[in-house]
Order: sequence, then C-alpha cells, then structure tokens
Amino acid sequence: MNFIKTVVAAGLVAASTSAFAADITGAGATFPFPIYSKWADAYKKETGNGLNYQSIGSGAGIKQIQAKTVTFGATDAPLKAEQLEKDGLIQWPQVMGAIVPVVNLEGIKPGELVLSGELLGDIYLGKVTKWNDPAIAKLNPKLTLPTDAITVVRRSDGSGTTFNFTDYLSKANAEWKAKVGQGTAVEWPTGVGAKGNEGVAGNVGQTKNSIGYVEYAYAKQNKLTYAGLINKAGKAVQPTIAAFQAAASNADWAKAPGYYVILTDQPGDASWPITAATFILMHKTPVDKAASAEAIKFFKWSFEKGAKAAEELDYIPMPEPVVKLIEKTWSADIKS
Repeated sequence: MNFIKTVVAAGLVAASTSAFAADITGAGATFPFPIYSKWADAYKKETGNGLNYQSIGSGAGIKQIQAKTVTFGATDAPLKAEQLEKDGLIQWPQVMGAIVPVVNLEGIKPGELVLSGELLGDIYLGKVTKWNDPAIAKLNPKLTLPTDAITVVRRSDGSGTTFNFTDYLSKANAEWKAKVGQGTAVEWPTGVGAKGNEGVAGNVGQTKNSIGYVEYAYAKQNKLTYAGLINKAGKAVQPTIAAFQAAASNADWAKAPGYYVILTDQPGDASWPITAATFILMHKTPVDKAASAEAIKFFKWSFEKGAKAAEELDYIPMPEPVVKLIEKTWSADIKS
C-alpha cells in the first residue's frame, strides 16, 4: 500500500508546514482522497497554505462537520435539502469518479471478467458462492474460472462508496433492494469488512479468489484486477474516463436542491453504471471565518487548476457551467 502512505504524507506535510494561521481542516470520504491529496500538495507548493484532510469515511466526515470540529466535511452520500437546512450546511459536488468491482483471480487480467449488477447483488447476498457458478460462467464463456469459493470483501465503516454501490445493487437486483437496500452502512448478508477504500483495496490485493469494490483510482494505483460491467442498456462496458463521462453527462445539477444527484445506473450505451460525485459540506455560518475563506480559495483553485490532475487519476472534473453555479452558491450562502 505504498501509494496510500505517500499521499497521506503529502497531505500531512501540507498541513504541518503551513505558515497560514488557520489551516484548512477537512475529513470524510476515502473515495476522493487520492485527488484531494494531489491537489493539497500542488496547492501547498503554489500558495504556501496547508490542508489537513483525514480520510476516515463519509459517515465520520458528516459527523465531524456537524460537530464543527473541521472546516469542511466530505461525503459521497449527499445530504438531502432538509438535512442541510437542519444542520445549517451547504453542499456542492467537487469532483466525479467511479466505483469498480475488483477481484483477485489467478490468470485473469484487468477487464477480462464481466459481471452484471444482478450478479454482483447475488454475490453480495451470498447466493453465488463459487467462481465457476453457472451465472458467472454464462457471462464469461471464454474464461477458465476457478472452482474456489468467493471471498467477499466490503466496507466496515460508514461509507459513501458503499452508499453508491448499494444504490446500484438496489437498482439492478430486486432481491438486494428488498432484503438489504441502500445506505452508507447496511446489514451485509456476507463478507469480510475492511475500513476505507484503502482497506478494501489492501484486503482484495492480499486475498486470493476475493472480490471487493473501490474507487477506480485505488484499483489503478494498487494494480488490482477490475471487472467490466453490463450497464443499463445491456452493453458490456469497461471503466474508462469516457464511460464515466457518459454517465455523468446525464446529471442535471441546476435543478437538484443541494446538488443532490445520484449517478448510478444511468442510461446510455457507453455509460459506466457505478459513477458517482463526491461532495463538500460546509457551515453557512462558519466558526472560523478565516479558515472557511481559505477553504473556499482551495476549492476554487481546484476547479480552476486541478482538472488535469483529476483526469490523470481518472476522476471527472465538474463542468464549467456547474462550477459557476457552485461559485454563486458560495457567494449567496456562506457568511464571511
């Protein structure tokens, strides 16, 4: 897990060496941690100002911003408008990315294995327990699949990645929707728990015949074998920036209260079915106005100068019209 250690170091160096009196502090989703860390390092070099981001999961990030212990919270499970109003928060999407199934199967290369949402749901329900199950073999007639049992890996913490993954399973598998449903934390029918995208990536990487789900940057950086998926249009698609953008193109951010948009199971032949946005939460009336103002400067810089870095990690930058909407939200809703 050298990648994780490196980006943690970058984020902490940015925080600990800053001369700025009100360091930006944030906590939450592990989904965007690779890009937030990359942005933090570049921002530190350019401005001298620091960012300390704790990658602790969306659920914990929401709790920290509600408790006013950080300048901003980060979540891949957006809060609904009534919850934002209750907590005195504003919310906006900062970047988009995608969740991919990852496996550890000898002789199987990235993208060779293809799964469907219904089949993924059956695996996580504990109904499909062997890799050579007829349902998997039917989708993968050219692959030699092992007879071994499937080791299911899932998140143990409150997670926006889990929110989007289980939202997708609920749309693709009726039994999953009826028995388990969607949430940042669910009653898992089976599986081994791991903390954060980092934990799931590490567990799958070390466990033969396992399956898990992670944000795509973690799959790439940890050299994990990802699976292709059958999308809503019935087409087999691979996790590519073009497939993520195809799904994201359906988002209508302007009409969504609090920018509440879920991007799973979008229509279109080219759409990747588990695409997701990650969101920032801040108080309308901040405890530390200087730190809040500095955080907004960082997010504005990220929109203006961070797109290339995001694309290098296969995240999708927010479109320019959406950025303009978000900047209006900042001006209107955050008291300086």
